[in-house]
Amino acid sequence: MSAFSLKGYLEERRVVVENALEGHLKVLTPSVDARVAQAMAYSLMAGGKRLRPILCMAACEAVGGAPETAMKASCALEMIHTYSLVHDDLPAMDDDDFRRGRPTCHKAFDEATAVLAGDALLTSAFHLLALDREPRAEIALDVIRIIADASGAFGMIEGQMRDIEAEGRDLDLDSLRELHGLKTGALIRASVESGAVLGGAANGEREALTYYAEKIGLAFQVTDDILNVEGDPDLMGKGVGTDAEHNKATYPSLMGLSESKIYARELVEDAVSALDILDAKANPLKALALYVVQRQR
Repeated sequence: MSAFSLKGYLEERRVVVENALEGHLKVLTPSVDARVAQAMAYSLMAGGKRLRPILCMAACEAVGGAPETAMKASCALEMIHTYSLVHDDLPAMDDDDFRRGRPTCHKAFDEATAVLAGDALLTSAFHLLALDREPRAEIALDVIRIIADASGAFGMIEGQMRDIEAEGRDLDLDSLRELHGLKTGALIRASVESGAVLGGAANGEREALTYYAEKIGLAFQVTDDILNVEGDPDLMGKGVGTDAEHNKATYPSLMGLSESKIYARELVEDAVSALDILDAKANPLKALALYVVQRQR
């Protein structure tokens, strides 16, 4: 039996996700104003890790489900993630000029179009979820609730608002963890939990996977903060040092760079340990946890 290759797994799943996203855009955008449709496609098909949909499919498989069962939810999660990036980049928010190595949506088009493209991606994600006829109705509704909670006022929106209000203020570590658990961690947790639900997870499995997701969601943000200090802009496709410019509270600013790296590794170790109740089908999730802290972008 050949050894598991995370690089091959990520590439295979990335291609599957992008093909599915292209298919959904072809159905969706003919009825949309051409400029908004172009902005949606520009942002959604700009590349990226596709981590959230890959986590969703991996969680589904880890509990015995087929990855195809989670495909619509996976695509919806990536559409929501992309909407959040389009809006985060706006001048009124983080005011970024580049994303994934090319001009951000509002730079390539204009601010109004970027706002509308982000709105369209968000609402289209829930349209896609509502069209999913694979799961039973109660499972489909549970998935919609999980993703809505994570992407709305109880999750990303609350986290983004706290992030804005925290600029220039001193935060303690507990407040920073809570902020990022909402802003970044909520959608990662929803990706894993919705995949688990679609795969038919038992209660203990769902709880273990949710705990895993909470830990890697936090590790992801800690690593992001580290990369903002010492990352390679060419690899990342965006500027570094922006957190310090905006006077943002980060893990390196509160803990120091070395301690932040140790903390990220500890979070991943906790995440991987939580998967001990699952069999070898969870190996991709274990490898993905390590990837979160080893990535360079």
